[in-house]
Amino acid sequence: MASMSLFAPAFAIALLCAGVMGFAIQRGATCMVAAVDRLVVDRRPDRLVALGEASLWVAACLSLAALAGWNNSLPADYPVTAWTIIGGVLLGLGAAINRACVFGAVARLGSGQVAYSATPIGFFAGCLTIQPIALAAATPAKTMASGPAFWAVLAISLPVLAWRSMRLGSAARSKMLAAHVWSPHVATAVIGIAFAIMALAVGPWAYTDALAQLARGMAMDSVARSVLFLGLLGGAIAGGWTAGLIRVQRPSASRVIRCFVGGLLMGWGSILIPGGNDGLILTGLPFLLPFAFVALGAMTITIAAVSWAMRTPALEPAAGMR
Repeated sequence: MASMSLFAPAFAIALLCAGVMGFAIQRGATCMVAAVDRLVVDRRPDRLVALGEASLWVAACLSLAALAGWNNSLPADYPVTAWTIIGGVLLGLGAAINRACVFGAVARLGSGQVAYSATPIGFFAGCLTIQPIALAAATPAKTMASGPAFWAVLAISLPVLAWRSMRLGSAARSKMLAAHVWSPHVATAVIGIAFAIMALAVGPWAYTDALAQLARGMAMDSVARSVLFLGLLGGAIAGGWTAGLIRVQRPSASRVIRCFVGGLLMGWGSILIPGGNDGLILTGLPFLLPFAFVALGAMTITIAAVSWAMRTPALEPAAGMR
C-alpha cells in the first residue's frame, strides 16, 4: 500500500470496502476450515467452490482494470520450493488448531467470541519469530508477466461471472435478493468485489499481509493498516448484529491459548510461503500463480487430515470425557 492520508478519498473508499468485506465474511460464514470440514463430513464442496468464486471476481475486476490502464500493480510470483509446502502445512495446522482460518477468526471475533482476539496477536508473534528462518529460506520474487495472464483469467472468469449475475437478477425478480446475496457463494463474491475495489483505491490489502509487513518493520502505513483492520472487524460485528449472531463469550484460558497457538502457526506458515490464506485466495489464485495453488493445496490437505482424524472413532473422546 502506498503512503497516503487517512483523509484521502481513496482511503475512505478502501475503509468502506474493508467494512463490506467484514460484513460479507460474517454473513457468508466464510472460512477455509468450515469449507474443508463441510467437504470431509458432508461430502459437499460448495464452500470451497465459493472461495474459488471470490478469486474469479478479483481476477475479472483487476484484469479489466489493468487492460484499461487503471491498475499497474501486479502481485509478485515466487518459486515453488519445499518451504512453500511446509508453509502451507503450517497454515492448515494452525487453522485447524484455531478452528478457523484468518477469515473465520474475524467472523468469530465479530460475533462476540473474544478469545479469537488472540489469533491476530499470535499471527503477529509468528511472523516476528520466524524471521531468521525466513531470511535463510527467502527466494527472490519476480513480477508476474501481464498480457497473457490477463486474457487467461478473463477467459476463465467472465463466463462464470455472467452466469452468477443472471442468478442475481433472477433472485431480485423473485424478491429473494437479500437471502441470495448472503448465501456463501454470493457473499464470497461480495468479498472479491470489495477487495478488487480496495486494490484499485489503495493497493491490495489483506490484514495478514499487513501484520507480516509490520513484523518485518515496514511500519510506514501502520496507522492506515490498523484503521482498515478496524473497518474489517466493524463490518464483521455489523454482520453479526444484523443476523442476531452476537453472543459475547467470556474467554477461557484454554481457548485463548488455542487461538494464540493457531495464530502463531499460521504466522509461521505465511512468512515461509509467503502469504496468508486470505491473500493467497484473493491475489494468488486470480492470477494463476503456481506457488499459491501449491500452498493452498497443502493447507487444504492438512485441514482435511485433521478433520478426518478428529472424527475417527478411535480418536473420539470417551463419553465421560465429553
